[in-house]
Amino acid sequence: MSESGHSQPGLYGIERRRRWKEPGPGGPQNLSGPGGRERDYIAPWERERRDGSEETSTAVMQKTPIILSKPPAERSKQPPPPAAPAAPAMDPVVGQAKLLPPERMKHSIKLVDDQMNWCDSAIEYLLDQTDVLVVGVLGLQGTGKSMVMSLLSANTPEEDQRAYVFRAQSAEMKERGGNQTSGIDFFITQERIVFLDTQPILSPSILDHLINNDRKLPPEYNLPHTYVEMQSLQIAAFLFTVCHVVIVVQDWFTDLSLYRFLQTAEMVKPSTPSPSHESSSSSGSEEGAEYYPHLVFLQNKARREDFCPRKLRQMHLMIDQLMAHSHLRYKGTLSMLQCNVFPGLPPDFLDSEVNLFLMPFMDSETESETPPRAGPGSSPLFSLLPGYRGHPSFQSLVSKLRSQVMSMARPQLSHTILTEKNWFHYAARIWDGVKKSSALAEYSRLLA
Repeated sequence: MSESGHSQPGLYGIERRRRWKEPGPGGPQNLSGPGGRERDYIAPWERERRDGSEETSTAVMQKTPIILSKPPAERSKQPPPPAAPAAPAMDPVVGQAKLLPPERMKHSIKLVDDQMNWCDSAIEYLLDQTDVLVVGVLGLQGTGKSMVMSLLSANTPEEDQRAYVFRAQSAEMKERGGNQTSGIDFFITQERIVFLDTQPILSPSILDHLINNDRKLPPEYNLPHTYVEMQSLQIAAFLFTVCHVVIVVQDWFTDLSLYRFLQTAEMVKPSTPSPSHESSSSSGSEEGAEYYPHLVFLQNKARREDFCPRKLRQMHLMIDQLMAHSHLRYKGTLSMLQCNVFPGLPPDFLDSEVNLFLMPFMDSETESETPPRAGPGSSPLFSLLPGYRGHPSFQSLVSKLRSQVMSMARPQLSHTILTEKNWFHYAARIWDGVKKSSALAEYSRLLA
């Protein structure tokens, strides 16, 4: 109170409350100093507010949680897993088509027609798999190329030749001196082996057809015989590029013009990089950058004296000398000695064994006839023995040749691994390149 006896408004009332609410300086406070008791003093309404908040927080902390338990039947059920995104439904026709085996061919079809044009019908029988073997054949007219390819692919010697997959030369065609196959025929087996049958090389029948029928020649060829030879070279160069095995069939030993033709076809063959092309390119070796197929010489209609060991050695030696400068794989991949055709000869009997196989003349009437009965006074043992042929049976030799050809290595035809369909497109490009080859065009000008 003041000296006049009135109360001071600054100590009590509203002003006093404001002073309490003013923030003081930070740090420790001196409670003994002036104003210390004022800072420690808490107004009643502030105390009530603090007590109320503490009671509320205590009540919240002391509340007991309530747990709702599920019935036992619902407790055992697991929540359903999240549904996976549904895959698009596959067409049942498409799914069934993938499970079906490839369509089986019953007869050959055209790969190149008689006009030397490419045909696309063969791709329907091809798959997207890489385990494929391609076998081609070359030979002069009437040597039995179609018969050999039919026996290697799908037929047996006991069947009628009219049912062969590659149509053989009929008796009427032989009498007329004509050729049965024109262009290139295609056939693929269930074992995924492609067989390519070709028209005869250097065929007089085709030349006679060109001359007598006044058939128009392409503008780049002036003479019919030049056109026939260029057709043969195109087919041979094509086979040397797209085949793993090329069989050269001849029915007598031997025609030197055939070996000259093979050397010319090798010379004009399109250049094809091998799988080691990248590694050999740095060394500059051109030999490693070329692909060459296996070459098999098949002596068809062989006589009994051809199976004589002395004659066999002479044939091997002559072929080796004629093909000495060739890069074709004509030796080291087929052996008549290893397949037990000559059981009495040692493996080193031949100094240089080439890929030569002898096939006797197929005479079904002679092989199927029954042996004559024993006459009076003769031993019954000789009546049961077959006649001496000087060589194994035709059926056994066909089986041995088939096993030898099918077991040959399958090198890559190009720098990439080709499936069956890739091979078809690759062969189409090679055929187009062969027809437009500058080397063949230059050679045809030399012939003219």
